[in-house]
Amino acid sequence: MTDYDATDFFHSDELVTDPYPYFDWLRTQCPVQREHHHGVMMVTGYDESIAVYNDTDTFSSCNSPTGPFPGFPVALEGDDVSPLIERHRDELPFSDQLLTFDPPIHTAHRALLMRLITPKRLRENEEFMWRLADRQIDEFIDRGGCEFIRGYGQPFAMLVVAELLGVPESDHELFRERLGAGPSEQTRTVGSTADETLAHNPLEFLYEQFTSYVEDRRRDPRNDVMTGLATATFPDGSIPEAIDVARIAANLFAAGQETTVRLFGTALQRIGDDQELQRLLREHREHIPNFVEECLRMESPVKGDFRLARVTTELGGVKIPAGTTLMVLNGAANRDPGRFEHPTDFQVERANARHHLAFGHGAHTCPGAPLARAEGHITIERLLDRMDNIRLSEKEHGPAGARRYDYVPTYILRGVSRLYLEFDPRVRR
Repeated sequence: MTDYDATDFFHSDELVTDPYPYFDWLRTQCPVQREHHHGVMMVTGYDESIAVYNDTDTFSSCNSPTGPFPGFPVALEGDDVSPLIERHRDELPFSDQLLTFDPPIHTAHRALLMRLITPKRLRENEEFMWRLADRQIDEFIDRGGCEFIRGYGQPFAMLVVAELLGVPESDHELFRERLGAGPSEQTRTVGSTADETLAHNPLEFLYEQFTSYVEDRRRDPRNDVMTGLATATFPDGSIPEAIDVARIAANLFAAGQETTVRLFGTALQRIGDDQELQRLLREHREHIPNFVEECLRMESPVKGDFRLARVTTELGGVKIPAGTTLMVLNGAANRDPGRFEHPTDFQVERANARHHLAFGHGAHTCPGAPLARAEGHITIERLLDRMDNIRLSEKEHGPAGARRYDYVPTYILRGVSRLYLEFDPRVRR
């Protein structure tokens, strides 16, 4: 039996493999429980998580991707540390990215992003997804097997976001060459359970590329998506600096892919390990959207987000001193029995599956959520169309009931790093 009280969540390989018993143990203590190794207040309750996400006045997102590492650059003392946060937030890693902004700056920059991800643009992007799914499947279909994460997941997710943002198709191969392993290789130190140093800005390539696109379209406007990106304005009508637009685009480009690739892994684990489920999805395609939601609930691609308490407050009956780092554990909240009946059971027809917090909640809800859902749905549809008897490789993952997987070694992301599939190709008609 694991002594969870002595287990350091942020450096435990055991909890990378299976964090859920630890989450359950935390919840039985209290849905808001301080862990002893780094002083982080762990939030496992669904209602308490919603409360944190909705209260941007009390809880700052300045440390959202980093939490206790490397920590805040100065001591946070007193019952209101808001002035210290504003004075030193730019010294934190990723401080130039949207997920670390607080209102009103976050409000303005997110509004700029949402002007780019319109329903019309998403519909156009979905048309591209169907073609891209076939193109990616064509690369390995004749082999009757593949390593799915690198062979399909990462290139598909990368090129979908590239197309959404209007990256010229002539540059797609450049992006595949520079980012062929996916953003996870560039941002692997974020949440690493190893003692690795965080870079202040790991996305230089994306910043440089998108800045050049924006500057080019501002000089020479065209009838394309990139021109819309370059000429978009803040809600007050002001024109953002080119680098601000580049940062917003880069944030969506990188973060959106991570969520989607992890979702792909979970979905194909389920489909490959459960032939009855696979048969149900083949015969009743209407269940696929809710299947995607249940995958997101059961295996939230992001285990949790960090927040920093600006003022002394109370959460779930627990006092939270100003300056406290909190980790809102989406993966735990999504299995809170107070919200989801029989939470450890995978139920394709679960009525409230979509209520999960896999994409966060409130002001910082993942803007790429509709994109990830569409990618999941389209991918599953096309795989079922083109493959029979999708199954997990016993050589790589072991027999049913004793599967072996390697998970992304971070305390933030959740998902397999490799997934080996076998299948019977269907003849295309």
